[in-house]
Amino acid sequence: MTGPENRAAIEKAARLIEKADALVVAAGAGMGVDSGLPDFRGVNGFWQAYPALALVGIDFYSIASPAAFHETPRLAWGFYGHRLALYRRTEPHAGFAQLTRWGEAKRHGYRVFTSNVDGQFRRAGVAQAHVHECHGSLLHLQCLRSCSADTWPADEFHPEVDPATCELIGELPKCLRCGGLARPNVLMFDDFDWVADRSRTQAAALKGWLASISRPVVIEIGAGRAVPSVRRFSEWIGTEFEGRLVRINPREAGVSRDLDVGLDLGAIAALRAIAEIQG
Repeated sequence: MTGPENRAAIEKAARLIEKADALVVAAGAGMGVDSGLPDFRGVNGFWQAYPALALVGIDFYSIASPAAFHETPRLAWGFYGHRLALYRRTEPHAGFAQLTRWGEAKRHGYRVFTSNVDGQFRRAGVAQAHVHECHGSLLHLQCLRSCSADTWPADEFHPEVDPATCELIGELPKCLRCGGLARPNVLMFDDFDWVADRSRTQAAALKGWLASISRPVVIEIGAGRAVPSVRRFSEWIGTEFEGRLVRINPREAGVSRDLDVGLDLGAIAALRAIAEIQG
């Protein structure tokens, strides 16, 4: 996006954010790209991040499933263990702080809705009560066989992964209740055993807050159509709460209403441009 059209869209986004009484940050995988996190866009992008899986032809949909934990637990935990270690050492980019500054300045504050399981909003200082992780969190564990509805932090699990094989080295994490294999508390593909209680509690808190606000603006970042959870949420806010949408996405920035605005930029570039307009 270049030229006067770009400037006009950024100015419109700045006005919408400035006039909002409340902000909702809706984030997909693209939110973490500027922090150096992979978004697994396409099979080649996934295999570039995990060449050991490329060698044996295992794609994202195959490894990101409960079946992988049942059939090849060390490989499944090699993949998720690598991601867990990566998320723990990754510093959130400056855009997180900018969103927090805007949100805290609003009369009704702000909340976060994200499909990301990386815990980056919490790492950036956003209160846990203000975040809804609709697909769960890799920073929490549950029993693979769902022996109970218990979930617990993964703080004591420090995975070491062999990069040549993408397999976990050392002890597999155990369920605290039955002693069986533990898995991430994230919603995977073909997943009928995800313990969703934690996410449901977050959803209820977000719903209660939404009922108390007016004139919300959604700042949606890096949410594509392939897994549309975040985009559907953003558009639901527009329908149910007469909200406005600022959609930030370098590839899929289109919006369906003239009331909204799309910026085909990355997260940091868009947020900085908006902040510069606001002064």
